[in-house]
Amino acid sequence: MRTPALVLTAAAVLWGCTPAQQSAGPQDPNAAADRGAGADGESAEVLDPAEFLPAAPADPSGDADPRVNASAPTLAIVGATVLTAAGQRFEPGLVVLEGGAIRYVGDADSSQIPAGASRIDATGKFVTPGVIDSHSHLGVYASPGVSAHEDGNEIVSPNTAGVRAEYGYWPQDPGIPRALAGGVTSALVLPGSANLVGGRGFTVVMRPGRTAGEVRFPRAPSTVKMACGENPKRVYGTKGGPFTRMGEYAAFRTKFRQAAEYALQWRMYERNREAFFKRRNDPDADANAAPMGAGPGAQGRAQRNRNIAPAPPARDLLLDTMAAILDGSALVQIHCYRADDIRQMVDIAEEFGFQIRSFHHALEAYKVRDQLVARDIAINTWADWWGFKMEAFDGIPENAALFTVSGGRAVIHSDSAIGIQRLNQEASKAMWAGRHAGLEISEDQALRWITANPAWVLGIDEYTGTLEAGKRADVVIWSQHPFSVYSKADIVIQAGAVMYDRSRGRPLTDFELGNSVPTQGATP
Repeated sequence: MRTPALVLTAAAVLWGCTPAQQSAGPQDPNAAADRGAGADGESAEVLDPAEFLPAAPADPSGDADPRVNASAPTLAIVGATVLTAAGQRFEPGLVVLEGGAIRYVGDADSSQIPAGASRIDATGKFVTPGVIDSHSHLGVYASPGVSAHEDGNEIVSPNTAGVRAEYGYWPQDPGIPRALAGGVTSALVLPGSANLVGGRGFTVVMRPGRTAGEVRFPRAPSTVKMACGENPKRVYGTKGGPFTRMGEYAAFRTKFRQAAEYALQWRMYERNREAFFKRRNDPDADANAAPMGAGPGAQGRAQRNRNIAPAPPARDLLLDTMAAILDGSALVQIHCYRADDIRQMVDIAEEFGFQIRSFHHALEAYKVRDQLVARDIAINTWADWWGFKMEAFDGIPENAALFTVSGGRAVIHSDSAIGIQRLNQEASKAMWAGRHAGLEISEDQALRWITANPAWVLGIDEYTGTLEAGKRADVVIWSQHPFSVYSKADIVIQAGAVMYDRSRGRPLTDFELGNSVPTQGATP
């Protein structure tokens, strides 16, 4: 609790006078009015309850420009076939990186190479944007896969919207450098899917770090993970519910209604507080006026307590997240398989006025692709996973291709510490399945499934996902065409800095280093 001296100091800042002046009182008959006092000249020292409470947790995305890296060298990648994921192919092409951003991408032109640039000879190789995984659990379900590393699901309630994947992310997960070696430069790390609302996601730069904050993707917007269908009812059916899909959708509606009422309380409080200080600072205002929106009896209370600002409502971290969904400040990512479940969630979103960013897994999205495309909702799916539970039995390998030719944003994701290491091959499989079915899927469209489209899903497409001048220098140099099963990532660059070079071997996390030292006398 603050001391009286601190309260006086806060009031002094508010009213523009020192604590000594406050103690001495007004120096002339007009001083009380100048300080916003009432007509009777009583002290205008204000108690503002908001000063005694912490603010809501801020979204820690940071203000640093992700395209700026002062320590990055100037690099010129020469001789490669360049696939931009922005509709262009340059063969041979040139990519110039400077200060963390892409300075030039296009046809080979030596005049575009700055003096002093380090050249990387990529003749016979391919260059693409960095791969982005839009659905990962690295760091929150870390390797080794033991119970001590299960930090991805707060399985205590059907709705745990107040938690954040960032709080459980272990940046020394040995899976991180392995994903990096697969060409992955960034990813969305999500809570698991046991809960109707599992919490906030965490957009990371794919490299080991000391702390989660060090690997946060700058300026990435907040995301929220939700889930419907089999998982929540399986987990909570014997723990108080929901036991059925009926119960799931009723629970969603109940909590969103509570969130709307919660948001209204905060809007009313903010209006009342603004009106309070406006009256205090306006000598012509009626100092005894009741706060806006106040109920019966407020007139008398306002007169007795006109030096006390309105008190804020109780802060609720769960409802803060639900309200962020409603006001659009968090991108909604929903685990959902069946077409009927997808439509139910769309109905809920339209009922409460929020936008769904993407459905994840979405194995039956092809059945309702017209409805999703019309609403600019993306899908994140696998190339060919199906049949592992009842709601996955209608999955087809043409899902991403069908969605794409219908004008939608399709993404190939991993949801796997193993699959994230070869997303280029997963995209290749999905491209082949579409073409085999007679669908016209271009090389560029398939590449966008693991670059530009997931960047949009994460809300970072302004900065990364394509090779274009001015964007962040997230780049992969592949040994062969990236859709070849034999292709490997030779060099992976993040914000202009080489983070992986296959010729030097894969980097190890501290955990691996600490557990790989040979015992004394043993042969290394």
